[in-house]
Amino acid sequence: MKRYALTLVALALAGAAGAAAADTTLTVYTALEADQIKAYQAAFEKANPDIKIQWVRDSTGIVTAKLLAEKNNPKADVIWGLAGTSLGLMAKEGMLEPYAPKGLDQIDPKMRDSAQTPSWVGMDAFAAAVCVNTIEAKKQNLPIPSSWQDLTKPVYAGKIVMPNPASSGTGFLDVSAWLQIFGEEKGWAFMDALHKNIGSYTHSGSKPCNMAAAGEFPIGVSFDYRAAKLKADGAPIEPVFPAEGLGWEVEATAIVKGTKHLDAARKLADFSASREANELYKTNFAVLAIPSVATSNPNLPADLGKRMIENDFVWAATNRDKILAEWTRRYDGKSEPKKK
Repeated sequence: MKRYALTLVALALAGAAGAAAADTTLTVYTALEADQIKAYQAAFEKANPDIKIQWVRDSTGIVTAKLLAEKNNPKADVIWGLAGTSLGLMAKEGMLEPYAPKGLDQIDPKMRDSAQTPSWVGMDAFAAAVCVNTIEAKKQNLPIPSSWQDLTKPVYAGKIVMPNPASSGTGFLDVSAWLQIFGEEKGWAFMDALHKNIGSYTHSGSKPCNMAAAGEFPIGVSFDYRAAKLKADGAPIEPVFPAEGLGWEVEATAIVKGTKHLDAARKLADFSASREANELYKTNFAVLAIPSVATSNPNLPADLGKRMIENDFVWAATNRDKILAEWTRRYDGKSEPKKK
């Protein structure tokens, strides 16, 4: 009887060990903000208790460069929260596994890859915003800007911080939008004038707004979510949405071609495109892949979507390297040191 009981215990332990071994760990590359990913992970792992997420997180440019460098030996299984232009570039390089997640018909067509079986599917969109510290602006006799062109006025010399587009998706959406808004020649002329007023280029899209909130610079070029959140948290920030129009970017999800965990990766892609996930995204974003889920944010304009330019993502992805090389040649001297 004892031997039979011990055999049952051994079988039970073996079964438990087998179940543990059956758990899948997905390596997920992301540029999502650190204060977002915890909630997203908890909801996904609750719905899929046999799948765990191991994050690799950095700014958009660094994650993009890492993925491209690993093209022939991919380390990631899924990309959850990276710029659509970056994913467009990877789709062009054949690095993504096309997949139509459940509920694809709910997704706004402008928020996904246009192929019938998309290589990437959007989650939400973030738009350019200028964060003005109202206390510092008053103290330094700075007018509140209302347009991009305002930022080139001599009164703002050394007063502005913005993201480096080679390392920040927010920085790249700004630069590519200015080239689309003003045209190539006038766009570079605008950036030449703006450069005279830049104190530093950061390697993070949220950092300029954080620096403005802390009073390190009176003005930070950043994005809507960070501006709205800091204002909601009580920072002396006035979000400004320049009159010429706002550059914007889709945050999206994609499966990396060659993953050894394709079924689990598809479950994550299904979750990312779901209404449940969009309910989470709306905590941080006013523009969502499933428009009917979106609600207004008191610290963002109700017509934010209408202020976003007609963004040519294919053009931006195709010309990304050329744009970044030119930007680096002209302006990189004011970039903050990179992390070691």
